[in-house]
Amino acid sequence: MGVANRWSLAWSIAQSFVREGARVILTYQGDRQKETVEELGAELGAALVAPCDVTQDEELQALARAISARFGELDALVHSIAFANREDLSRPFLETSRSGYLIAQEVSAYSLVAAARAFAPLMKNGGSVITLSYLGAVRVVPNYNVMGVAKAALEACVRYLAAELGAAKIRVNAISAGPVKTASARGIQGFSSMLDHVASRAPFQRNAEPGEIADAAVFLASDLGRGVTGNILFVDAGYQLMGM
Repeated sequence: MGVANRWSLAWSIAQSFVREGARVILTYQGDRQKETVEELGAELGAALVAPCDVTQDEELQALARAISARFGELDALVHSIAFANREDLSRPFLETSRSGYLIAQEVSAYSLVAAARAFAPLMKNGGSVITLSYLGAVRVVPNYNVMGVAKAALEACVRYLAAELGAAKIRVNAISAGPVKTASARGIQGFSSMLDHVASRAPFQRNAEPGEIADAAVFLASDLGRGVTGNILFVDAGYQLMGM
C-alpha cells in the first residue's frame, strides 16, 4: 500500500519482494493514481492492482474480500502511506490547524490500525505487517512538524498491534528510513539541506539508499525475521546514533 510512482519507497519494496519470488498486490487511491499504479503493476507482474482508500473502512473490507476470494490468504502487508497538508508542513507546529492535525493522524497513523484489522484475518498461518517511519517520530526535525507527531503515533500503534497480534503469529514492525528523495519528501521545506546534513554526519558518510530499505522490508516479511516484532528498525546509514 503506497506505491504512487517510481520514486516511492513502496515501489522499491515491491521490486525487492518480486525479486525474492513474492506475488504482490498493489493498491491505489482514486482515479488519479489508477493509471500510474496499473502501469507499475504490469511491469512487476502484480497478481492484483486494486483501489483502496485507507480512510474508508468499506474499501478496506472490499479489498480484503477480493484477496480472500482470489488468493485465500495473505502473508505480508506493507503500509507505506502518509499525508499532511502542505501548509501544516510549512508553518510552525504551534500553528497546526485542528483539521490538519486530524487528517495527518488519520491517514498516517490510524490507517495502519484499520488496515491491520481488515487484513489480519487473512494471515491464517501468521504473517508480517510492516510500516514506514522516520527519525522525526522521536526527535524534532525542522519543518517535519505535524508529520513527526503522526509518525510518533504510528510507532506507538506498531507496539500495541504487535502485542495484540502476536498470539496469531503476526509480527508488526516499522522501518525508520533515512531521508530519501521521494515525491512526498519534496513537500518538506529544506529537504535538500536535510540530505546534505545527514550525509555529512552519518557513519557511512552518505544517505540511505532505497534498495537498502527495501531489503530490510524483505527481511521483516520473510521467515528470516520470524523472531522480530514490535521493533523500529533504523535503516539510515547510522545517522540516528549520532549526537554532537
